[in-house]
Amino acid sequence: MTAKIAVIYYSSTGTVHALAQALADGASATGAEVRVRRVAELAPPSAIDANPAWRAHLDEVAARVPEASLDDLRWANGYAFGTPTRFGTPTAQLKQFIDQTGPLWQQGVLADKPVTSFTASLNAHGGQESTILALNNVFYHWGCLIVPPGYTDPALSAAGGNPYGTSHFTGFSGQRPGEEILAAAHYQGRRLATFAAALAAEQVGEPAAD
Repeated sequence: MTAKIAVIYYSSTGTVHALAQALADGASATGAEVRVRRVAELAPPSAIDANPAWRAHLDEVAARVPEASLDDLRWANGYAFGTPTRFGTPTAQLKQFIDQTGPLWQQGVLADKPVTSFTASLNAHGGQESTILALNNVFYHWGCLIVPPGYTDPALSAAGGNPYGTSHFTGFSGQRPGEEILAAAHYQGRRLATFAAALAAEQVGEPAAD
């Protein structure tokens, strides 16, 4: 059975957007159907305009990356969530989207689906692991099956060795994710899609793909 993966993320200046695209490419490489969706921006225009990189990225993706909806969660049989870290927790923008999922949770729509997370921060120790763990608290309530990358491929160690999920730190120069980080995100997408396809096939009684 084909995996259907929803990659849902928030990115202010483009770092998490790059990780989301790499993860989506990894899922697509398995034959999965993939939707890449950004959550709505909540910050006021004055704050966005004060940071040229923020404004430039928002204008760039506005026309080509659809906003996430609850229908994307209904459609998918596997999820990937990405967010910058804000004081060691997910951004308000992603949390606001998640806070709308109560009806789906009550209906059991979100249960028994594999999910994985990824993040970025300004500093190497800026709360990357705690941000992913905070997201995982949501997925426990949903009844999802968390699929971390662990140390299951050399790409993870090459990217810094975060077993919770792909992560990147930009530094004050705003450094974009390099080849090794993007390779780890690509692998994480492949891993998620593989689990999603196998689990979906099991749930409907179909033989899993070789």
